[in-house]
Amino acid sequence: MKFGLRRLTILVAALGVAVMTPGAALSQSSYPNKPVRILVGFAPGGPSDIISRVVGAKMGEIMGAQFVIENKTGAGGAIATQDVARSAPDGYTLLNTPVATVANEFLSKTIKYEYGKDIIAVCPQAETANILVVSPALSVKTVADLVKLAKEQPGVLQYATAGRGSSTHLTSELFNMAAGIKTTAVHYRGGGDTIKDLLSGEVKMMFSSIAPVQDFVRDGRLIGLATTGPKRDPAFPDLPTIAESGYPGFDVRLWIGMTAPAGTPKDIIHKLADANKKALESPEIQKALAAQGFAPMLGSAEEFDAFYRAEREKWGKVVRETGMDKD
Repeated sequence: MKFGLRRLTILVAALGVAVMTPGAALSQSSYPNKPVRILVGFAPGGPSDIISRVVGAKMGEIMGAQFVIENKTGAGGAIATQDVARSAPDGYTLLNTPVATVANEFLSKTIKYEYGKDIIAVCPQAETANILVVSPALSVKTVADLVKLAKEQPGVLQYATAGRGSSTHLTSELFNMAAGIKTTAVHYRGGGDTIKDLLSGEVKMMFSSIAPVQDFVRDGRLIGLATTGPKRDPAFPDLPTIAESGYPGFDVRLWIGMTAPAGTPKDIIHKLADANKKALESPEIQKALAAQGFAPMLGSAEEFDAFYRAEREKWGKVVRETGMDKD
């Protein structure tokens, strides 16, 4: 009798597993069945915020769910990253992920996270090149002219950045390493003040995103020397790239993607990535990105993972070799 009861218990347990397994599968196959949060680590109105809103709205339309943007500022976006890393890996909390997220992993002393362990790739979304601009007062017309001047005056030339660890800061330090020069960072709280001081000549150079400075380059108030992407930028097809200017392999893009808490099921990741791809292929989203100076950055979750890891290796090296992690 006891033996029979034991067999019955085992049978019930087995049936329980059989019943629960389809339920778990159903919960993932019906994803999403409630609003999805996208955390943005920067204030409303900037590229990260706008791109998350327009692409997220389109993804929601495609997936039949609401995508809600939450701005959680602080520590250059690291606070939002930490919050997502600590969230349930169920696909309902995602992170707007710009290149700053890569750098913050190495720069932040108080907020710690690790790519692959705490957050994982979902999809790339948008990209643009930076442009190296200088004040006309420097009287340089090419990258070679600028490097020559910097070598003649080591540490004297000052470059503007939108903040420590920002793309503008990292790009400048990578260029210093590639060219074997020393220029000095002047950190601002954001991009607006940098443009004002560039125009006044208070600072003489900057690796800026293209949209805020393109009109000033076209009217001659700033001199564009080169763009930083792997190929010439459509906004300035006559300008060479940094790679063409004597530094092969130099490739810096201001990019934005999406990540999720580690452990998020692969089928959910792929659903999100597929919806993102469809959103980026729509003319209305391409037009919205172009208005911000960005182009769609297409790719699968696996391709974004490989890209992120390459960026992590590149910027981790820059942070370590320049001593930024000890500042």
